[in-house]
Amino acid sequence: MHDTDYTFGTPDDPASGQDKRRQYRLTARAQAMLELEAGYPASEGVVASPLRKIVCGVRDISASGLCLLTQKDLSVGALHPMSVKLVNYAEPFVLMVEVSWCRPAEDGYRVGVKIIQSDQTAYVEWADAVASAIEPP
Repeated sequence: MHDTDYTFGTPDDPASGQDKRRQYRLTARAQAMLELEAGYPASEGVVASPLRKIVCGVRDISASGLCLLTQKDLSVGALHPMSVKLVNYAEPFVLMVEVSWCRPAEDGYRVGVKIIQSDQTAYVEWADAVASAIEPP
C-alpha cells in the first residue's frame, strides 16, 4: 500500500465527541457494489427477477464499517451483501453489512454501514487489510 491510498478522516468529519465510532477511519480509494435485491430464476407461474445492485462510492472505511455515497435512500436496519474493491488488492472483499444510518447529502445520500461478522464473508481479511493500512511502513 502507498501513503496516498489512505488518509485519516476528512475535513468535514463531526466535531470531537460527536462521532460514535470506536475505531480510526481511513479515507480510501475504493468502490463498493451493494446488493439491493437477490435475483431468482423463473419458475412455474413466477417471472424471473434479476439481481439488483448499485455501485457506491466509499467516503471512509474502518475495520467495522464504511461510509458510502449512494444515489439511493437505504432503510436503517436493512442487511445487504456487499463487495468492496480496494486499491492494491486483486479481489474484492465480500461482506455482509447492516445499514446504521442514512442521511441526505449534496450529491445523493451518505450511508453508514456496519460490517456483520459471518463465516461466508471476508470479514477477517477485511479487518486485516484495514489494520495493515493503519500500521506504519
